[in-house]
Amino acid sequence: MEGDVEMAAAEDGAFVELDDMKKRLKEMEDEAAALREMQAKVEKEMGAVQDPAAAAASQANREEVDSRSVFVGNVDYSCTPEEVQQHFQACGTVNRVTIRTNKFGQPKGYAYVEFLEPEAVQEALLLNESELHGRQLKVSAKRTNVPGMKQFRPRRPSPYMGFRGRTPYVAPYVYPPYGFGKVPRFRMPMRYSPYF
Repeated sequence: MEGDVEMAAAEDGAFVELDDMKKRLKEMEDEAAALREMQAKVEKEMGAVQDPAAAAASQANREEVDSRSVFVGNVDYSCTPEEVQQHFQACGTVNRVTIRTNKFGQPKGYAYVEFLEPEAVQEALLLNESELHGRQLKVSAKRTNVPGMKQFRPRRPSPYMGFRGRTPYVAPYVYPPYGFGKVPRFRMPMRYSPYF
């Protein structure tokens, strides 16, 4: 009789554990479904960004903006965008002045000036080697960066590496069996061996 009571109690415990496992499995399936939904949402957003038609349109827009912009080099670090805008105001209507900064917020020493009309770029190029804050500016038309078309720059040969052309065959290094400068403690007796 006691065996039957223990068996019933064990079966009740097994049913409770089984119910708990079913609940946990259901929770895990719900989480997996939520993750799949989030993943699909992110892929949908990323797909919209990587749409070729949209990328071509944004590239054309970027080229159009770059045709109305100039690069200004050797800008004084204390210059403000307002001062650069005032310097180029005579060329035409300045739409935007961007002074590039490093990750610490310090100016890098160059700026981009975007004009409202493309004819102003030719006027701005005449201000090449003009002075602002006592520094001679370098003004040139802004280039359009083509994504994925970085210039290939081959590695320069290092004077420490030597000539990297065809090298003669060098046998692989073989480690000595006993280490460097060590000899075995036992020696084989010398035997006569007429053939070498």
